Amino acid sequence: MIDLIKSRIQASADLKKSLLENKEILNTVEKIVSEIVNTYKHNGKVLWCGNGGSAADSQHLAAELSGRFYYDRPPLFSEALHVNTSYTTAVANDYSYDVIYSRLVEAMGRKGDVLIGLSTSGNSANVVKALEASNNKGIITVGFTGETGGKMKSLCKYLINIPSNDTPRIQECHMLLGHTICELVELNLFPKK
Repeated sequence: MIDLIKSRIQASADLKKSLLENKEILNTVEKIVSEIVNTYKHNGKVLWCGNGGSAADSQHLAAELSGRFYYDRPPLFSEALHVNTSYTTAVANDYSYDVIYSRLVEAMGRKGDVLIGLSTSGNSANVVKALEASNNKGIITVGFTGETGGKMKSLCKYLINIPSNDTPRIQECHMLLGHTICELVELNLFPKK
């Protein structure tokens, strides 16, 4: 059992280490930070969506922006689109689970906002539809996926496609880069004195 534990830790460390050499992903993270900072400077918001573990990660990262990250500062408008369970279950029942996020994008999203969709496969239908709705409204689209990018690849202005097909390792990298984005947004908007 110890060998399996060590192999999982090593796989995670190796994948994260590969990000250090991935100039495309590093540059994309930098561009995403700039877009989010600009969005907040223009009274916009950041919306998040995903399913399962990616929904949990979306909610976690939204809270880092709306609450605080490293230090006390004003809150930022950031929300995971699945947090209203009454809405989610009603729309899934009355329409389709595929439109639970796109309907909220239509209601809440404004041109210049940012939508960040998380899907390790890049093919989650409800995230894909949210990206399509966002593109129709002039919302800046960001995707966190696995290696291929799936259907999300062609729908995102910025894509962070982790070079792996291993779902848990991909999600670990999503959180690492998501936390990094939150930290840099905080530092840019509220520089330490």
